[in-house]
Amino acid sequence: MNRNQSIALAVAVANLLLITLFPPIDQYSVVSSAVPVFAGFYFIAGKPPMSVVNTDLLAIEITVVLINLAIAWLLLSDKSAGIKTRNMSLQKASLLFTGINLVLMLLFPPMESVFALTKAAIPTFEGFYFIFSQKPAHVIVETLLYLEVMFILVNGALLWLIFRDKNPPSDEEMRAAMQQLARK
Repeated sequence: MNRNQSIALAVAVANLLLITLFPPIDQYSVVSSAVPVFAGFYFIAGKPPMSVVNTDLLAIEITVVLINLAIAWLLLSDKSAGIKTRNMSLQKASLLFTGINLVLMLLFPPMESVFALTKAAIPTFEGFYFIFSQKPAHVIVETLLYLEVMFILVNGALLWLIFRDKNPPSDEEMRAAMQQLARK
């Protein structure tokens, strides 16, 4: 693990700590206790009465942080000896693009009205709202959020495979890399 990877790991651990200390909270209405409404992010020990932690959204947040850690780990890895690469290859750019998409997807999740939720068998969709300033009486459509995460990850993986280095390393480059590994 190099210095940059250890910094990425420390940032991910700090993010996971913040995410678990301030989880997403759903609050039940006094009028209708059947449907919880997204109430925001509260300190875990000081959540409001008649509220529960939105475990689905919390799981998505933790997954996105761990995936971004894996992307950062790959982007910040040391270069092999004797193998020449560009500063930013298309493969690394696809990883970076995937990470940025995952963060944006969490900042602007799909929302629906609570009133539509109680009448519909399948979730409705009203738009993407900034997570910290969504409209009142709106909840996150978790099924669409899961689909977004899966599509972003599948597309990122496909782009990463498409942009892989098609030229295998030469014999000399392989020998240099093997000698470096033998020294460790």
